[in-house]
Amino acid sequence: MTLPIAEIREKVQALGPWFHNLDLGGVRTAPEHFLGDYPNIKWQKIAGAIPADLTGKTVLDIGCNAGFYSIEMKKRGASRVLGIDFDDVYLNQARFAAEVAEADIEFQKMSVYDVGALGEKFDVVIFMGVLYHLRHPLLALDLIREHVSKDVMIFQSMQRGSRDVPEIAENYPFSDYALFDDPAFPKLHFIEHRYADDPTNWWVPNSACAEAMLRSSGFEITAHPEAEVYICRVASQSPHAFPIYPNKGAQA
Repeated sequence: MTLPIAEIREKVQALGPWFHNLDLGGVRTAPEHFLGDYPNIKWQKIAGAIPADLTGKTVLDIGCNAGFYSIEMKKRGASRVLGIDFDDVYLNQARFAAEVAEADIEFQKMSVYDVGALGEKFDVVIFMGVLYHLRHPLLALDLIREHVSKDVMIFQSMQRGSRDVPEIAENYPFSDYALFDDPAFPKLHFIEHRYADDPTNWWVPNSACAEAMLRSSGFEITAHPEAEVYICRVASQSPHAFPIYPNKGAQA
């Protein structure tokens, strides 16, 4: 049932402020967004790298915010879309956005660290705009790979520092100090206090680090449609992704 535009506008104001600038029946949720028409501007750059037909596929949207990507997945015919977030404000926004879009989407309050409790794996996992808000980012990737990712993961993280992605050797001597001064060497920048006035920004990788973390958690990068976005598939074997006790040091 289509809601009157006045009712939509009133509810949008009541549920604000919004981070996703959605078009809900002609009402913009964040028309003054500092990134413009976000996240649609990012979606337009990556949409072509994601199958247009998701009929029969299941989708998990981790850190769904107001549900933009969940709704887009449903538009492509996904049989089941589950959006999870730990913020009640975002979840309430997402439920209303899905109602206006007449999209059958389930939303649950859940942390990425608890995804194992879902007890199922999904054909497509969306993990966009979350990693840099986490105190334990590699653990989150390990848990996603281990518990909920069946095939494809769409990953995005804010990045700062070098965009270069050099070839990294398997090993380096203890005496090699210089490689750590190379801006392109994989680096994860730690934010002790705030960045962009946001106290939830904790870790920001450079490009080489983002790719290395994905590989280390058992994902293979299959496409890189936008500077911060990677399309990944689950690798046949994850060499290091054991969230409880990493086995990296035990390898020959």
